[in-house]
Amino acid sequence: MIPTFQLIGDEHAAPGGAGLPPTWSSSDKDFVTTSLGPARVWVTLGHGMLNEVYWPSTGQPQLRDLGFYLVGDSGWVDLPRERHYDLSSPAPAVPLPTVRHRPPPGFTGPAYDLTLEVLPDPLRDALLIRFELRGPYRLVLITSPHLDASTPENVAWVDGALFAHQHRHVLCVTADVPLTHASAGVVGTSDGWQDLRAHGQLTWAYTKAGPGNVALSAQLDAASGTVALGFSNTARGAWTLARSSLAEGPDAARRACTQAWTDWAAPPHVPAPGPALGGLAQFSAAVLKMHEDRTYPGAVVASLSTPWGNHTGTLGGYHLVWPRDTTLAAFALIAADQLDDARRILARFIATQQEDGHWPQNNYPSGDPYWTGLQLDETAFPVLLAAKLREVGSAEVTGTAEMVRAALRFVARTGPTSDQDRWEENPGVNPFTVAVAVAALVAGSAWLPPTERDAALRLADEWNERLDSWCYVTGTPLAAQLGVDGYYVRLAPPQAEGGLSGQVLLRNRLGETVPASALVSLDFSYLPRLGLRAPTDPRVQDTTRVVDHVLRVDTPAGPLYRRYNGDGYGESDDGRPYDGSGRGRPWPLLSGERGHLALQAGEDPLPYLETIARCASPGGLLPEQVWDGPALPQWGLTPGRPSGSAMPLVWAHAEYLKLLIALSSGHPAELLATVEDRYATPRPAPEWRWRNETPCAALPAGRTLTIESPVPFTLHLGWDAWQGAHDRDATPDPFGLWVVTLPLEELATHRVLNFTRRFESGWEGTDHAVTLNGTDPA
Repeated sequence: MIPTFQLIGDEHAAPGGAGLPPTWSSSDKDFVTTSLGPARVWVTLGHGMLNEVYWPSTGQPQLRDLGFYLVGDSGWVDLPRERHYDLSSPAPAVPLPTVRHRPPPGFTGPAYDLTLEVLPDPLRDALLIRFELRGPYRLVLITSPHLDASTPENVAWVDGALFAHQHRHVLCVTADVPLTHASAGVVGTSDGWQDLRAHGQLTWAYTKAGPGNVALSAQLDAASGTVALGFSNTARGAWTLARSSLAEGPDAARRACTQAWTDWAAPPHVPAPGPALGGLAQFSAAVLKMHEDRTYPGAVVASLSTPWGNHTGTLGGYHLVWPRDTTLAAFALIAADQLDDARRILARFIATQQEDGHWPQNNYPSGDPYWTGLQLDETAFPVLLAAKLREVGSAEVTGTAEMVRAALRFVARTGPTSDQDRWEENPGVNPFTVAVAVAALVAGSAWLPPTERDAALRLADEWNERLDSWCYVTGTPLAAQLGVDGYYVRLAPPQAEGGLSGQVLLRNRLGETVPASALVSLDFSYLPRLGLRAPTDPRVQDTTRVVDHVLRVDTPAGPLYRRYNGDGYGESDDGRPYDGSGRGRPWPLLSGERGHLALQAGEDPLPYLETIARCASPGGLLPEQVWDGPALPQWGLTPGRPSGSAMPLVWAHAEYLKLLIALSSGHPAELLATVEDRYATPRPAPEWRWRNETPCAALPAGRTLTIESPVPFTLHLGWDAWQGAHDRDATPDPFGLWVVTLPLEELATHRVLNFTRRFESGWEGTDHAVTLNGTDPA
């Protein structure tokens, strides 16, 4: 039957109003797949069925799920709930999944064997599902479209095929076998699952449902065949894509996809310490590639999932581009010899940079901001990517120099503090953020004109030298307990909130706070990773001991690590999904960070790789978090296995791939020769800069002192209790700040500098004092 491509009247409309509030699928995924052709469809699988399908970009989920059910004379089988299946693919780097469902142990009905092969069409915005059913059953499909998911106002109808639309987003579901008992329903009232539950088979024949949360159902009247999904801006277009994909058939799609993925995977030289670890590394590279958009090449989303998605209708999820996650994925791709992919990522950074030089906290693949928070490391990371491409000999992407200069000016103007740390929760000075910023200032200085280059290098040296005064503590109860001199903390709050003496708000723990001096994390691991500290540095080794004591969690998968002590981003202890508060669980990627520390210290990182691998889903996906409490079958939570957090997490796959390659190369992928060479030996900074956010109470000998502000000012200064008080006007520096620099010869003749500042709005109202030629007690 050829559709009319017109919306049908309401005479056979499904009851139920708008339906239940919409949610997404569980983030407990099995697999992700996409083609490498011009088509723009991305597919996720979970519990043996299709979960979210994205079109026309990785930032736009259009389908909640598509499940299969068996109808027999003695009852029906709910396969998505049985969850007893095997998963396979042609090769680790050829992500074309085949799912085989068979009865679980103790099943009392007739036996069945259902094979589903999921094949994205490489040429069309279409998806094929080849099925073969053995057993005394008929096959039913039920799908829940969430088209244009900003609002749950989908309309579904039956007209020679199954259709749904919202605005200019249309889905068509058809097959090369007859679709019978087709119906459009409202979720929770008149959908196909409710029909099966009530009658044991499909009986309803509603021709239209919605607007609201809708579903489509039909019976496939054959034991084998192919289902097609087409996506377009019109009903006719979606039908055309689906039917033409069926006409060419699943074999053609399989051949083309297999060839394209095989060709893409040919260049990487991924070492294989064993088949399982090597296979996961090859698949991890493919996962990174699958998360790149084709409507907007170079956009790599953090995850094709929504954490705890089956309990929320949140649009954003993790299918957004975070500059940090994307850059770390690019480093992994470079390590795997996929330079073209990394170059596209850099090109998109050039296109999406904000006018002042920074990038927003995250954005859609199109570049439109979603969350607009400011994280300094996310401005510095693209500079490191540009420097890495230069270091490996890749031709420069047009616009790189301008991008780097704008980014470094922003870093220099606003650092070393950041409104948010890498966990997107707290302001202050963070070892991870400062490490990335320092490395960017050094590695990116090659693109700066001479005056700015010298200023950037002096600033990098200062931040690197002063980092310990900002983020390293000694003499704490925790240090005494573990017998170490001190350790790097997760972050120091802003000076106005007490710095290292202040409290840190735990964002997901209902207002709880913890002393900054007692809060630890693996954030310090990027100090040796980027070459700012030696792996054998006692401060690094002592902090590693502290982290192993405070954050390490032994699970059936192996030793894993929490983000920081007191973390609340995770399920509650009783298994309830994260709802704004909870308890943070171990992150496999942090075992990768711990493994990098081991590698650089001359230890064997293989156990950490094996631990990460044991956290993977049946299809090889790595989760954001792993459950570490007692088994809670009612919530699907098993110790050492993925929790309800995001899966797959691109960052985790990138960290695993980089560590495995580093096992062979002997050094981290992020380590740049220019940075490593500069800080191979201690390098005293020639200049310290006094900022409101990072003042200094004492200035060591041999440093000039620069007083600065983002706006013009007059410096009123005197020496040794305001002797010789006078004024000096600030002048602009290369980064757009206003500064007064006091030279060595002037500072050397005094013991204390006294100063205050007058702005256009008046005096700042505070007198400052800096002890000269001493040490900084802060």
